[in-house]
Amino acid sequence: MTTLVPADFKIPLCVETADFIIRPLMISDAVKDYDAVMTSLDHLQGIFGPESDWPTRELSLEQDIIDLGWHQKEFQRRSSFAYTVMSPDQSTCLGCLYIYPHEAADYDAKVYCWVRASHASLLDQILFARLQDWLKRDWPFINIEFPGRTPS
Repeated sequence: MTTLVPADFKIPLCVETADFIIRPLMISDAVKDYDAVMTSLDHLQGIFGPESDWPTRELSLEQDIIDLGWHQKEFQRRSSFAYTVMSPDQSTCLGCLYIYPHEAADYDAKVYCWVRASHASLLDQILFARLQDWLKRDWPFINIEFPGRTPS
């Protein structure tokens, strides 16, 4: 099994700001995550590139639970890291971010993030800026690609 980070690396578990909390995505987040995804279908199309059709209108809560379980397991295995972005009171899922291994040797990781449609105009740039700072400060990556945001 290949891990994305060294075995002795302490994985950051929480980032708190006045606007949001970033923490690991878990199965218990499924209802809030599903609401964020399904109310943002058009907004999220292409977030993982033009070849991806996620999310589809056919996505069920059960399928979302399966997806979140897989993300949670990958986090435990240290092979990729999925985080939820929650409102400060954690009542609303505002989006997600994903840290994946990169296929190209020139990069350490590939990172995606999204904000639900209802909050995108207010939070997308704030989240992206905070994410870049967090990755630079607290993660062991040198070269990170942000597909759809920075040139490849």
